[in-house]
Amino acid sequence: MVGKVLVVDDEDTLRLTLKTRLNAGGFETDAAVDGEDALAKLKQTPYDVVLLDINMPRMDGITALG
Repeated sequence: MVGKVLVVDDEDTLRLTLKTRLNAGGFETDAAVDGEDALAKLKQTPYDVVLLDINMPRMDGITALG
């Protein structure tokens, strides 16, 4: 594997497309539906890169960065 990537986006199609493409490129990927889900995953697993959407329900990307 090239590295571990967390894709965070509330849009199912975009999130799953990015995950599929990154997997095809050799990356190990995981996905989260919003900032709260992403923070829970980050507590369990270290990632090399996080692709984080800004506008999401419950917790947006800017709040999750804090």
